[in-house]
Amino acid sequence: MAGNGRGFLLVSARVIVAAIAANAALLSVSARADEKIFDELRFGASTSIQGGDEREDGIFPEVTVFFDPFGHSAATDWKQQLARPRVNLGTSIGTQGEATQVFAGFAWTVNFNEKIFAEAGFGGVWHNGELDSNDDGPALGCRLLFHEYLGAGYNITQHWNVVAQVAHSSHANLCDGPNNGMTRAGLQVGYKF
Repeated sequence: MAGNGRGFLLVSARVIVAAIAANAALLSVSARADEKIFDELRFGASTSIQGGDEREDGIFPEVTVFFDPFGHSAATDWKQQLARPRVNLGTSIGTQGEATQVFAGFAWTVNFNEKIFAEAGFGGVWHNGELDSNDDGPALGCRLLFHEYLGAGYNITQHWNVVAQVAHSSHANLCDGPNNGMTRAGLQVGYKF
């Protein structure tokens, strides 16, 4: 079973890399047409919300860039918004000796009105945290994990927004070893180009 789990993670990682490569190809066409390359840039910070020995110390600065290869910004209703996810690429930087994450995936955003929106994301993450045993933070089992998040946001202006977000990364018991995962919550400020 452990071999199948690793195979599944490798296939998942390959799918994410292929999606990013496809997005890069679309971006080169987009750049030639004098269109924007990035859809949004977010920056902020998070902290661990896990308890006990699995809690990570410190604050985690975060930066995420969003691309819009499927035309999310042209969607006219919630069904089109869900059918046109954006692609994201980002990092959550470890402080005080905790894990740094580099993640990529898809983000689905639904606007409830002109100001309020919700967002969900799913993809993969690479980290440099402890794998097998850790008495001060999570033991994570393998380097590549699933990464998912939920967020609620408010559009301050047409370009600026603020997002409260909870993100979780783990391997869903598809690797050998522990699966404490990392769960972090925080705030990000976004700028839509």
